[in-house]
Amino acid sequence: MSMKQDIMRILADWNVWWEKNEVPQNLLGQKRGISNELIDLMELKEIKLITGVRRSGKSTILYQIIEHLLNKGVPSKNILLLNFEDAALAHYSPEEIYESYLSELNPAFDNFVFIDEVQRKEGWENWIRKKYDLKHATNFFVTGSSAPLLKKEYSTLLTGRNISEEVFPLSFREFLDFSGIHVDNAEIISTETRSKVLFNLKKYLEWGGFPEIFFTNENYKRRLLNQYFEDIVYKDIVGRYGTNSVKTKELGVYLLTNIANSLSMRNARNALGFGLETISDYIAYMVEAYLLYAVPIYSPSLKIQSANPKKIYCIDTGLRNAVSFKFSEDVGRLAENAVFVELKRHKQDVYYWKNNIGEVDFIVKDGLWPVEAIQVCWNLDDERTKKREVRALWSAMTEFDLDKGFIITEETEAVEEIDGKQIYFIPMWKWFLNHKT
Repeated sequence: MSMKQDIMRILADWNVWWEKNEVPQNLLGQKRGISNELIDLMELKEIKLITGVRRSGKSTILYQIIEHLLNKGVPSKNILLLNFEDAALAHYSPEEIYESYLSELNPAFDNFVFIDEVQRKEGWENWIRKKYDLKHATNFFVTGSSAPLLKKEYSTLLTGRNISEEVFPLSFREFLDFSGIHVDNAEIISTETRSKVLFNLKKYLEWGGFPEIFFTNENYKRRLLNQYFEDIVYKDIVGRYGTNSVKTKELGVYLLTNIANSLSMRNARNALGFGLETISDYIAYMVEAYLLYAVPIYSPSLKIQSANPKKIYCIDTGLRNAVSFKFSEDVGRLAENAVFVELKRHKQDVYYWKNNIGEVDFIVKDGLWPVEAIQVCWNLDDERTKKREVRALWSAMTEFDLDKGFIITEETEAVEEIDGKQIYFIPMWKWFLNHKT
């Protein structure tokens, strides 16, 4: 078999619409808002870079865009998908693959090129820049599961030529939509719908928002989430950076078990038995693979920021629960984690903050100055807990001259005024449904 024949055989398995003129239903999944956002960007010729954690739905979004193109009348042979996780394609350069496609199917240069898991292919950025500059395709869509890899490469080679979008696991609103529960206005909601929303919030905190997990039988969810964790560890960290597989997994489990806590590097070293430099490097790789976030303290001084511990959050509470085997006793920390991810989903710049009075979970910065202070306190039944949370939040509001602050709770809803400043207690489900950028 010639090289060209071999390449076309591989491509035919991925590009099934060449034969059937449609995307198989099992690949299309359920539509999400970001699919429509990317379809709307089709008019812009820039390269669309779609990043995010493994299994967050990036490939499904590509298939949904391809289905949209087919429905619009784009000839099926003008749509090319390359998946670089396919080991069979590893033997060939992007140019060899593309030239084989052009010569065999003879499409014009008004084709659409989709490249999935692009970080697997060395030199992709040089190739795609050349094709883009020569106008060899109408649109390029590129996905990847490694944040800095894409940032590094497109910042130097693709500057001014790209639009970047980050895909997260499902938001709580999307989770409800997948469940057939649609809430237009969180202030106007029946008792029955509210009961369903609260039930689904518990499920959301327990199982997280990975799309495939949503549709998986509960008996298999944990097993599949564990597989996700292992794929991220072994494919996106060990495979990419050559880290020690046992140490990487041990550190990952340790960090995910301790979400929403300040990370003591010395405690981690004592618990795991390996060096501070290794721990620091491995955490950076986990951040790069979108497994977790390491959140600094808010301070105008970089020296103070670097001298203080970071707080660790996981990309998905379900992933964290599957790895740590904790849930009920941790619901407050899971709630805090879910709020953090929602803030990041809306591209917000987030820190924690503390002084001698107390600690505030989230300070949201816009430009050079904090604009929002948020506490997450699941249960406010204990009056001392409530006073502690309010006192810390009020202190931050005073520090940053904020007129209002928020305490996100399980079910408490109220407003308190202290010295002219308003503190809003808001149930978590309502905050999720009302949260806008």
